Amino acid sequence: MSVLIFIDQAEGIIKKSSFEAASYGAQIAISMGTSAEAIVVGKTQDDLNKLGSYGITKVHYIEDTNIKNYDAQVYTKIIGDAIEAIGATVIIFSNNTSAKAIAPRLSVRLKAGLVSGAIALPDMSNGFVVKKSVFSGKAFAQVSILTAKKIISLNPNSFNIIKGDGTAEIVAMAANVPSSKIEVTAINKITGEIPLGEADIVVSGGRGLKGPENWNLVTDLATALGAATACSRPVADIHWRPHHEHVGQTGLAIAPNLYIAIGISGAIQHLAGVNRSKTIVVINKDPEAPFFKAADYGIVGDAFEVVPKITAAVKKLKDIS
Repeated sequence: MSVLIFIDQAEGIIKKSSFEAASYGAQIAISMGTSAEAIVVGKTQDDLNKLGSYGITKVHYIEDTNIKNYDAQVYTKIIGDAIEAIGATVIIFSNNTSAKAIAPRLSVRLKAGLVSGAIALPDMSNGFVVKKSVFSGKAFAQVSILTAKKIISLNPNSFNIIKGDGTAEIVAMAANVPSSKIEVTAINKITGEIPLGEADIVVSGGRGLKGPENWNLVTDLATALGAATACSRPVADIHWRPHHEHVGQTGLAIAPNLYIAIGISGAIQHLAGVNRSKTIVVINKDPEAPFFKAADYGIVGDAFEVVPKITAAVKKLKDIS
């Protein structure tokens, strides 16, 4: 009857969103009067014992030479078998790319109810009701899970990491790893950048910057803030920036603590990908830009004048501190 949290990693490093999922799952376990356990698939460089400080009592670690590349079908089989062996009744994922491929498959395999995009702890006062965002963050829904097994994928940056003391027990777990039906022909890695999905601060630019030669306005501010960089879809479509930086409804949906939009009008498709940001700052010379309606703070002004001043102020503040 335990709560099992899937710990996602990249190249052996546990993702920040997994610590959020661990904290979230641990709180559910406390409410249920049971234990919070975790499952890690694949070789890791991180010390898994430290997951104990996030409320995890036991980590089921699966490492097999047959697990070479990420394959959602293979992971579904491995995790599904582990859930049955452990006897977990609530399974927690972070609502990222991996979860969007694995969780629905697990839901079918285990005949488990699934709520994706959860933003709060379940209400267990009368059943098991999970709050989630719907319609690209414009509304909320309360979803009741009636099945014996329950799967929840937590929206990144919607639940604070709760860290305390404790050490998790590490248990090596054998797995029947099926052959992958996917053949990996090439791996192109992006290095030297903060992953957008993990970034606390994101600085984004649009066509208001007039050309790729002016993108230093974005990168200079991002460097000063220790932020990731992003762009609107038109900027990616005209090849000013690579498509992996595109945020929006048809790009990556993000939820940083701070999102700074420079020269972006704020079309509804773009807002759909960033409206879960904790704080939105918009810089645009057009006072009628739609983005100002969604912004927490807005600056009406020429980005070529405003942004260098903000960058200089940030650098000065860092020097003082």
